[in-house]
Parts: sequence; C-alpha cells; structure tokens
Amino acid sequence: MSNSNSDTSVTAKGAPTKPTTATIWEFNDINEWEDATQVGFPNYYIDNDTLHMFTNANTWERTKIKSTATYTTGTYSWRVYVPEMGVGDCASIGAFLYNDDTHELDFEIGYGNTAIRQELDAASDDLIVYMTSQGNPFYSFQSKIKRNQWYTLSINLSLNNKKKYVATWKIDNQILTTKTLTYGSQTKFKIFCSVENLTFIGDHIPYTQNYALFDWVEFK
Repeated sequence: MSNSNSDTSVTAKGAPTKPTTATIWEFNDINEWEDATQVGFPNYYIDNDTLHMFTNANTWERTKIKSTATYTTGTYSWRVYVPEMGVGDCASIGAFLYNDDTHELDFEIGYGNTAIRQELDAASDDLIVYMTSQGNPFYSFQSKIKRNQWYTLSINLSLNNKKKYVATWKIDNQILTTKTLTYGSQTKFKIFCSVENLTFIGDHIPYTQNYALFDWVEFK
C-alpha cells in the first residue's frame, strides 16, 4: 500500500493546485487486507505485484479478500484483468463494497446465463458485467465487456442534498449507470476483491478453473 499526499503547490501559471490524497494498494503484499473466503480454501496469492484469485472446477468455491478498514464517500477503483472465462460457467469476478447483505454495491463479471446473453446480444468474446445495489434499493444494470483485457472498474459515492449516497459505476472512466440510495455515510463499507462460483451468472456449475488478476485497488 502507498499513500500519496501532495501539498498545495504552485503551477506554472502561479495558481495553487488542490491537494490530493489517495490510498493505493499495489499488491506487493497483502497488508491491510484479510481473508473473507466463504466456501473452499483461500485460493489467492501474490505474484509479480499482482493478486491472483481463482476458483476450481466442479465446486461452489467463493474466494474473497476484504480491506481491514472501512470507508464512505469517495472513489473506489480496481484494476482488473478479465480473462476468457468458461462458457456457461457460474463464475463471477467481483469488485465490490460491502456493509451487509442489503448495503452492498457490486461489479460482478462472468459469462452470463443464456437469457441475459440473448437479451444483450452478446458476441462470443463478450462477458457480462453486472452493476448492482443489493438493497436500499435493489438495483441492477447489465452490460457487455470484452474478455482478455485489463479494465479499471470504479464506484464513486457522493452525497446529495438529502445526505444520501449517489452511486456511480464507471469502467475505464466511462459512466455506465448511476443510482441514488436510501442511506448515507453512516453506512461504511469494506472493499472486496473476489472470484466466486455463483449460480446467477451462468448456466451450470463451472467446468473449468476460473481466475482474475488484480493489479491494484485505490480509494480517493
């Protein structure tokens, strides 16, 4: 992890710049994270400053880590490699914020079941990305994403004039969807990275080992 704290400085035109503060976990170690695996063994390791996570075939493994600290308003970003996932496999790459089961904001990426792939007219090299609020209110938006590429996934949490969170999901800085929530900064989140075998995101128990790579996570 590294903290970048820049003092106010003077630009070439003489105008002061605004201080910026970001916390970046670059995964040269797993400090300030803890295991959150629910089913199976903790299937992750650090290699070449990258977090590798996977689930095995013919299992319902749920491999996860979470931040030890909690956070509120700001921008949460994950740099994630999305590989070619098993056709029809119920396997999900997760980058999400969690307080409890009804206060959770997700990116979940997987092959997708037949119905959603047909609805979105997915090509053979497309996966499906779900951007979801699990409650308060429940909301889910689906889009297509190409496999075998690196992406920056971001969730921005701001407060409206009623002090409620406004959640904005972005991929590579492009806004995909936004939702106003019924709660605000009294609800704090832990940051999660995961690969999980979940029934909703495919047609059958995974036939292959599925994985994801996390280069870094940032909060600012």
